[in-house]
Amino acid sequence: MTLPRRAVLAGLTGVAALTLLPRPLAAVEAAPDAEEAIAAILRGREPVEGGLVLEMPDVAENGAQVPLTVRADSPMTPEDHVTAIHLIATRNPTPGLGRGRLTPGMGRAEFTFRVRLAEDQEVLAFAETIDGRVLAAAARVAVSVGGCAT
Repeated sequence: MTLPRRAVLAGLTGVAALTLLPRPLAAVEAAPDAEEAIAAILRGREPVEGGLVLEMPDVAENGAQVPLTVRADSPMTPEDHVTAIHLIATRNPTPGLGRGRLTPGMGRAEFTFRVRLAEDQEVLAFAETIDGRVLAAAARVAVSVGGCAT
């Protein structure tokens, strides 16, 4: 009996997705508010300010497309690197803006993309390091026209 190629690939993709999505990341995605999302990221750890930069405009004319860059000051070596970056919007209907898993092979810990913001709010960035520290940064953004349906 032979298995269809598509069925095997679909099964492997499902296994890989479960393997790559640890429980704390799933908890951040499911959190109904920003406080719960932050608690899922920190897991009792105290965030440290510094070493992480969050760049966003002070005023976003269109909340549906707000540019964002987050960058961690890390050598990205096997002994000292950022393992994950999380972004939280404190007043969006769904607080999790995004997350990324990183490895030393990436060379630098930096993401640039656009996000949706519902209204004026603070955006938080958290970077987890290989030694268990959590770096934190924040940016306040005034939104002229909201980009999220509520």
